[in-house]
Amino acid sequence: MTRRTQLSGTFKFPGTTIAVHRIGYGAMQLAGPHVFGPPRDRPEAVAVLREAIASGVDHIDTSDFYGPHITNRIIREALHPYPEGLTIVTKVGARRGDDGSWILDRSRENLIGSVHDNLRNLGLETLDIVNLRMGGMFAPEPGSLAEPLNVLIELKRQGLVRHIGLSTVTPDQFVEAQSLTDVVCVQNFYNLANRGDDAFIDRLALQGIAYVPYFPLGGFSPLQSSVLDSVAASLGVTPMQVAQAWLLHRSPNILLIAGTSSRIHLRENLGVASLKLAPEVIEQLDSAGPAR
Repeated sequence: MTRRTQLSGTFKFPGTTIAVHRIGYGAMQLAGPHVFGPPRDRPEAVAVLREAIASGVDHIDTSDFYGPHITNRIIREALHPYPEGLTIVTKVGARRGDDGSWILDRSRENLIGSVHDNLRNLGLETLDIVNLRMGGMFAPEPGSLAEPLNVLIELKRQGLVRHIGLSTVTPDQFVEAQSLTDVVCVQNFYNLANRGDDAFIDRLALQGIAYVPYFPLGGFSPLQSSVLDSVAASLGVTPMQVAQAWLLHRSPNILLIAGTSSRIHLRENLGVASLKLAPEVIEQLDSAGPAR
């Protein structure tokens, strides 16, 4: 029997009744290679999701452009009807080409269609949180987000979306978004070696807004650090586990959504909850990244 555990405390999204464990699950890797097409092992993908929930995960990050459609359908197959207290966060603002390419698309037509695709493939009547994606894989695109955000605000008024978040945005875009609606979370590219959002994270923490770092290609690569390797060896864990534990220590508003299609790797990710880093270790790791 899988043991349920407190996954490194809880976080309550501002202005909502949603409280989640700080370690969630990112569903991106449930699709096939390059997040396109069906997985190599669908039964294992279903098993990963079921074990995650049985282990205490109550926060899943997904999107209907993963696959496309594949990941959400696997989530529905594995977990529907969904357990009470499960929060599913999805994102819109992109689509996939027939060749698997990633195409940014914040048109009204695509945003509305994407919300309905997520609802249909997840088997939901309302989406808990929808993130508006404004940039590419690594960096935001400058400019106003008012036009696409107003589409999501309209869908929220219709009852199709409960809460709105942002993905791959600048601090200025966040400020603009807050002038238009409540924002409950920001999901940007960030890790120990890529720390351009340090000040942004601190600013969001003061407002109690969640910051959810994501990692392109499903991991921290290329994150090569002798310090990270040394710390991991001394603790008897993997460098990935240390890097995730550092994120949890970095700020109380950070939520993890590390993903995997393997139950073995899932257990490693969830094991981060019990990994405590001493102050001197955190200082070592801080020095391994860019200066703050």
